[in-house]
Amino acid sequence: MTAKDVIANTINMCHGVLMAYLGDLDGADLMVRPVPKANHLAWHLGHLVASERQMLTDAGYEMPALPGGFEEAYSPETAASDDPAKFHKKDAYLNWMDEQRAATLALLDAATDADLDKPTPESMHEYAPTVGIAFNMIGIHTMMHAAQFIAVRRKLGKPVVI
Repeated sequence: MTAKDVIANTINMCHGVLMAYLGDLDGADLMVRPVPKANHLAWHLGHLVASERQMLTDAGYEMPALPGGFEEAYSPETAASDDPAKFHKKDAYLNWMDEQRAATLALLDAATDADLDKPTPESMHEYAPTVGIAFNMIGIHTMMHAAQFIAVRRKLGKPVVI
């Protein structure tokens, strides 16, 4: 097993966990906050899409474009909004996520070991000092946010899925 195999496995496994938690949730469920002042699930999904793209574009890769204003719509400043009109439908998030993920995995597959060892820009060094760690962080970041879906699922009385 290569480093790329391990990273791809992490990305895919963490995505699978998120999809399991998201599977039976509807649009109204996505606007639920587990506790006051925590982010609702719609914001988490948009943030995951935007941040995956940002991590790799910041590291020098080309990623598929997102709709105009998307990244700004999922900033820390917008997380407090409870207006469903400011967020998207579940299927839209899933489509954007699939598009970004396909690009991520294709870029990872094309990367050499030397590419993975390259340093990222200084702005990324705190959480991903190399390109390989940036790719791996995509999976870890997904899992970190997926864990927050559990509290919403419990709050809504949804069944345990994992």
